[in-house]
Amino acid sequence: MLNPLYSEKIRSNKTSLLFVILALIFLALFAWRYSVVGFRFVPGLYAFLGLFFCVYVINYRVLIITITDQALHLKFGLVGWRTDIENIAVSVLYDPPFWIKYGGAGVHFAMVEGEYKAFYNFLEYPRVLIKFHQKQGSVQALVFTTREPDQILEILEKRSPTA
Repeated sequence: MLNPLYSEKIRSNKTSLLFVILALIFLALFAWRYSVVGFRFVPGLYAFLGLFFCVYVINYRVLIITITDQALHLKFGLVGWRTDIENIAVSVLYDPPFWIKYGGAGVHFAMVEGEYKAFYNFLEYPRVLIKFHQKQGSVQALVFTTREPDQILEILEKRSPTA
């Protein structure tokens, strides 16, 4: 990616703290149940969930947003997304429903408001919604967290083929 038009690295202490707490809770539950009954289904489930959230702590610490003349790139640890600028039909500031806004952080996919959307977000910060001209797989729109939504929306509006 040569000469990005925009680049941002976002960290969230709230989201990291949530994942650390969940990892510690499930690892503590594993230790307790393992000491009582040995390694069976429930302790194994707790161990799995504890390790799952440990991976979340590592993978979802930083969201990297990059916009070039050709594409919008999002990267959350090992998970990335790329959208060609020409495929962006609409970009707006987005206030998601409560259950989406506070019900998940990291990368997730959900049917919201009649559209299948991909979400790259933290629990705080504003969100930008991008609707596509053509679906990417089954995804019709992309939502991501940013500290600078106005700057991103201005760049995307200038680069949009419909502008």
